[in-house]
Amino acid sequence: MTEVTTARRLLIIGPPGAGKGTQAQRISDALGIPAISTGDIFRANVSQETELGVLAKSFMDKGEYVPDSVTNDMVADRLAADDAADGFLLDGYPRTPAQVDALDGILADTGRSLDAVILLEVDLDAVVERLVTRGRELGRSDDTAETIRHRIDLYVEQTAPLVDVYASRGLLRRVDGGASIDEVNAAIMAALAR
Repeated sequence: MTEVTTARRLLIIGPPGAGKGTQAQRISDALGIPAISTGDIFRANVSQETELGVLAKSFMDKGEYVPDSVTNDMVADRLAADDAADGFLLDGYPRTPAQVDALDGILADTGRSLDAVILLEVDLDAVVERLVTRGRELGRSDDTAETIRHRIDLYVEQTAPLVDVYASRGLLRRVDGGASIDEVNAAIMAALAR
């Protein structure tokens, strides 16, 4: 296994269905840092029908993102937790340039910054097919073909510009997300060791 450098404050980005959650868990296990997924936080709140969950579900069912103000506060609280003091992997945040600015502020308040940003690059048509299948298997109301296409359109419009931001900072590590889970993980670990 390739030895990883001191990169321990990480972000993983890519379109819905690129395998971010799967890879985030593997990276988390390998580095001993928490994988912080806004998607998991939202789904937990939805299943528990909390006030935030009901609000989040109203946006997610339409294939839209939860408002920045709610998401930013949630992430700030999570990054302040003890287990994130020595590193973390963010999955699903930031999604917009405004959230990049918010994250920069959250980290600057604690004297931290990101070490690396992993970009999973995948074929978008394959993603739609994968997510429709997953939606059927899991009975997820937010995984219809129409909703998935809308989420991908939002990703391209809002999130893809983050690639330029992080590339200009020298933080971006591009990885082909279309390979097998093990091959993608090996490529990520190699990219983090650079």
